[in-house]
Amino acid sequence: MTVLILALIAGAVVGLTLGALGGGGSVLAVPALIYLLGFTPAAATTASLIIVTVTSLTALYAHARAGHVRWKAGAAFAAAGILPAAAAGAAATHMPQTVLTVAFATTAVFSAIKMLRPADTARPGSGGVRPGKAAGAGAGLGTLTGLLGVGGGFLAVPALVTVLAFEMEAAVGTSLLVITANSLASLATRSGAAASLDWALIGPFIATAVLGAWDGKRMAAKVAGPRLQHIFAMVLLVVAAFMLADAVT
Repeated sequence: MTVLILALIAGAVVGLTLGALGGGGSVLAVPALIYLLGFTPAAATTASLIIVTVTSLTALYAHARAGHVRWKAGAAFAAAGILPAAAAGAAATHMPQTVLTVAFATTAVFSAIKMLRPADTARPGSGGVRPGKAAGAGAGLGTLTGLLGVGGGFLAVPALVTVLAFEMEAAVGTSLLVITANSLASLATRSGAAASLDWALIGPFIATAVLGAWDGKRMAAKVAGPRLQHIFAMVLLVVAAFMLADAVT
């Protein structure tokens, strides 16, 4: 019962983060699954992909209704990441647990740094769309999603702003399309691993994450975005430090 309560609470926090910031919730999902619910790093990345997919689809629907999703450009960006996501997802199942933990913690630190410097990710590019760079960014995001089980919203949003010159609302909405496509591609290579997961915990985690995402959207309207990002970034740094310490001991 205690573990079930922890799953409900963790799911709510992940959903609130995704709804309030348009990304970043999955960076908390993996450590929550490992340290609170007892998942191995490999199982946690697979479970995180499932959670990210369902929650992102829910948020994508809300953003699509508001007209914040650019389907054609988002599909092209996502297409560049589908094969890398699938390949990385297959490779992740054979990687040592310590390597996955260190790689994830490093990614969390990078995410925190990005969020502590919001001005660097909020300026649209002025040089027009560069197809080569867009394809490279899409492929890199897909690799990250497949390998570590993170949606990559903290990378997708600034990439869409700077590479494709999207305004912020469109970048957040379209990033959810990219995240969903990459997560599904990676999950396709992990069907065996997904079957062995503890669905009695993942189900409640997903349910509260979905509900939390809607509450997060309302919270974002009341609290300044930069303040939310800074708080989340500090939490990420603490989580990353804990995971690195655990990996090397």
